[in-house]
Amino acid sequence: MDMKRDYYEDVELFSSPVVVFWFIVLIGSLYLFPMFVDNYYVYVANYIAINIIVAAGLNLLVGFTGQISLGHAGFFAIGAYGTVILMIKAGFPFLLALPCAALVAAGFGFLLGLPALRLEGPYLAIATLGFGLTITQIIGRVELFGGRDGLHAPDLTIGPWVLDTDKEFYFLVITLTIFLLLFMRNLIKTRVGRAFIAIRDADIAAETMGVNIVFYKTLAFAISAFYAGIAGGMYAFVLKFIEPEIFTLLMSILFLAMVVVGGLGSMLGSVAGAVLLCWLDLKLRNILDIPYLGEWLKDLSENWFSITGVSNIQYIVFGSIMIAIMLFEPLGLYGIWIRMKKYWRTWPF
Repeated sequence: MDMKRDYYEDVELFSSPVVVFWFIVLIGSLYLFPMFVDNYYVYVANYIAINIIVAAGLNLLVGFTGQISLGHAGFFAIGAYGTVILMIKAGFPFLLALPCAALVAAGFGFLLGLPALRLEGPYLAIATLGFGLTITQIIGRVELFGGRDGLHAPDLTIGPWVLDTDKEFYFLVITLTIFLLLFMRNLIKTRVGRAFIAIRDADIAAETMGVNIVFYKTLAFAISAFYAGIAGGMYAFVLKFIEPEIFTLLMSILFLAMVVVGGLGSMLGSVAGAVLLCWLDLKLRNILDIPYLGEWLKDLSENWFSITGVSNIQYIVFGSIMIAIMLFEPLGLYGIWIRMKKYWRTWPF
């Protein structure tokens, strides 16, 4: 592994011309993607990109700062409802409503970060879980938010452009995703990111060295909630309709699973975990339609279990993946990537 001898070697985005070349190839492939695939796969890409944003923000909190959250579905809901309401009720344009709603989510994240000053581990998990459940209950009982009937997303326009198809919306989503990932990557390399990592590794030692624990813990919650709010605002326009039942505890668990499976403390892991679990989530929703496997599960359920339980098989798969990751590769998919790189660098020795 290359040794870095200068601070600027650590913060530079491109370490060699080869990296620049592959980065350009990646960006070009992403923007050309919708021109060569069916509309369904563009929808899947939009869904995955939105979850990548959430996973990146949650990884900042869990992987880099060492704080746990089971309430990110609440921030996700605030971003979705806030964006739609600001556009419908206040007449805000989308590009103004989205960051405003995300800032509201960040404000709630800051408030939720206050208990993190005294709570940790399972106690903090319970506190964040309570927040997520409370938000959805409040939204479902306030008429401004449409109650249990939900809200329809308005037409999405940016200046003279009307984004009324998945392919048109894709270019907006992928641009925001790339920007937010690059921002997060650079943030981790700054003094702020190093303070987050110091708190994760040894908060008492970090405070002794002059790190403001109160400020950085609440800041981590606020930034993570901001990312979830941005993703939630875009998610409302992917679905075109939002209701409280969408933002469940299982959604928060899925977000956390993306971070754990991808690799804690790794931006590449956030992307890989979100891609894998989102793809599985969409595929396993219609598991009975999968050739051979669907028929076998149907026969198994009819003979031994209940056919209505087949829809929950995806959570068994997610749980099994998380257990396997923790047992065999604690670094997640990012750890597998590191092993592959080391293998090919030292091959054939």
